Amino acid sequence: MRYAALTLLACLIPSLTIAQPIDSKDIRVADGDTISAYGKTYRLVGFDTPETGERARCAKERALGERATARLQALIQAGELDLKEVRCACPEGSEGTRWCNWGRLCGTLTAKGEDVGSILMREGLARPFHCGASRCPKREGWC
Repeated sequence: MRYAALTLLACLIPSLTIAQPIDSKDIRVADGDTISAYGKTYRLVGFDTPETGERARCAKERALGERATARLQALIQAGELDLKEVRCACPEGSEGTRWCNWGRLCGTLTAKGEDVGSILMREGLARPFHCGASRCPKREGWC
């Protein structure tokens, strides 16, 4: 009976995940709010950082984006990391496709128990960015 109840619960809550420890060598930083780990790309949620490279709309954005990227890399190199995959704010059935978050999964990353987005926001390298159940607000410019 107990086994059946646990099995049923597991089927009803397939998206329930817990943060998993991850080694810094298993993470590659793409920019200030995007990482790759174990062959998957994650858009870190709850914050937004400026774009880098050709995606930046001005020199100010590019420079701040490069600082955010470097700071995220430093936080990761310091270790004590936990990565948690979370549901993206996309229409049902589109997660993992180009129509949802450019094919990226969504996640949270903590360093020494603190969300990296909170650290970047406190340091002026990111700003809050909270999505609804199936869509995100328009991003503000950085220029």
